[in-house]
Amino acid sequence: MFEIAEQRIELARLISAVGRSDAGAIATFIGTTRDHNAGREVIRLEYEAYPEMALREMRRIGEQAIDRFAVKAVAIVHRVGLVEIGEASVAIAVSAAHRDEAFAACRFAIDRLKQIVPIWKKEYYRGGEIWIGPQHGGPLAAAGMAAE
Repeated sequence: MFEIAEQRIELARLISAVGRSDAGAIATFIGTTRDHNAGREVIRLEYEAYPEMALREMRRIGEQAIDRFAVKAVAIVHRVGLVEIGEASVAIAVSAAHRDEAFAACRFAIDRLKQIVPIWKKEYYRGGEIWIGPQHGGPLAAAGMAAE
């Protein structure tokens, strides 16, 4: 299950998508909108994506996680549009025979997603707005990571 969603993410759907009788562990990651970043009061986030390419890259991340960590299944959903404070912007579920592989694959998936998937984040804060992430230069790009 790999989706770009305009509505709230339902974690139960991801867990159901990766659940298998041969998996003894399911690890999840949920990235939520926080109310501050870089000393600014955040009001909300807005995401845009190139859906066809984003889905292709998300599937590839899932395949890589399965190959690299010997996990059973991977599901990734990312929101687009406005995401309010406290709402999930991204969710990942990974099933595996054991927890170590599930945790490692889940971490790999979110890190890789932020590096290569064409999804862009705009932060609305009190007094302005700014695009955040490595595709826009600045200190986050230099560090090779984006704020979540």
